[in-house]
Parts: sequence; structure tokens; C-alpha cells
Amino acid sequence: MKNIYGYIRVSTREQNEDRQLIAMDGLAIPKKNIFIDKQSGKDFERPQYKKLVKKLKPNDLLYIKSIDRLGRNYEEILEQWRILTKEKLIDIVVLDMPLLDTRRGKDLMGTFLSDIVLQVLSFVAENERTTIRQRQAEGIAAAKARGVKFGRPPLPLPDNFYEVHKAWRDKKMTLKQAARTCNMPEGTFYAKAVKFEKAR
Repeated sequence: MKNIYGYIRVSTREQNEDRQLIAMDGLAIPKKNIFIDKQSGKDFERPQYKKLVKKLKPNDLLYIKSIDRLGRNYEEILEQWRILTKEKLIDIVVLDMPLLDTRRGKDLMGTFLSDIVLQVLSFVAENERTTIRQRQAEGIAAAKARGVKFGRPPLPLPDNFYEVHKAWRDKKMTLKQAARTCNMPEGTFYAKAVKFEKAR
């Protein structure tokens, strides 16, 4: 008797898997047969996915919400699809894409159409990932050009900085003493001092 499984992946621990769980609701998948990974789809080093693949037997049925839940790397998605359908001999249903349902059209034409759709969708998934990365890089570059600062904001100068800075410049204190008095590493005190002097 065939078993029915569901595989869900969200990219980060903060993301919510509810949307994918709702899509699988009513598909008669036993709760214990739904495997969820909370990590990036850039590779297949995912504990729950590996566990699922070990359990799969010929004629089992696997549901996934969309092809990019399986992964985002074009070649690896195709390779995993091959392993699941040709080596594990299971059926896969991609809920967002009815054409990707290996239970239909087991003849040569059905397989051919399914393979073409899979290749196109895998390419689109990877291309989208590349585009998102490029947009992020362009967005960061544009923000930097506008003077937007990234990273943690600098800590305010301690109240005694100006008098300590003056004492240090008047050679009444060494750099080490000045930095210690301001509770800063020497390099930080020196950098702040230079920046302060340039701003005056």
C-alpha cells in the first residue's frame, strides 16, 4: 500500500509554514508524514528532506506546494526530481502547477511534457533567485550612494571625551591613558579623535 507524504520548506526560522500547510490540508496526508525544513533551498543538505527521501518506497506519493519549495538550484532540482521519480519510483504532485503531476500521462508524451514543464519552472525558480540577489545588491549600492549607513549606529562619545582629547593633544596624557579614561580601545579613541578634529 502506498504512503502519502508532504514536504514543506521555508527559507528561515522566522518564516511561517502555514500557507503550505493549508494547501496540503484535506489531502489525506498523515501528520507524521509531513516533513518541514526551515532553511534555504540553495542545496539539499536539509535534515527533514533527507529523512523523507530515506522513507520513500516505490509508488508512494509526495506533495509539494511549488517547485521552489523543493529547491532553487536549477540543476539540483532536476537531479532530485530524477532521483525521486526514476530511482525511488514515487509520484510527485506540485500543487501550484497541475501539469507537474506524475500520476497523469505515464505514457511517453505525458513524461515528455512533464519534463519540459519541470525544466522551465526550475530555470524560472533559479532565475528569480538570481534576480532577487541582484536587486538587493543594486538596492544597497543605491542606498549607499544616497548616504544611507548600514550596520550598527556608532556609539555616542563619552561625556569626558573632549577634555580627555584636549589633555592628550596637549601631551598631558598618553594615548593609552586617554583611551583608558574614555573606556575605549586605543584604536577607537584615535579614530574618534581624528574624526572629531576633521569635523571642527
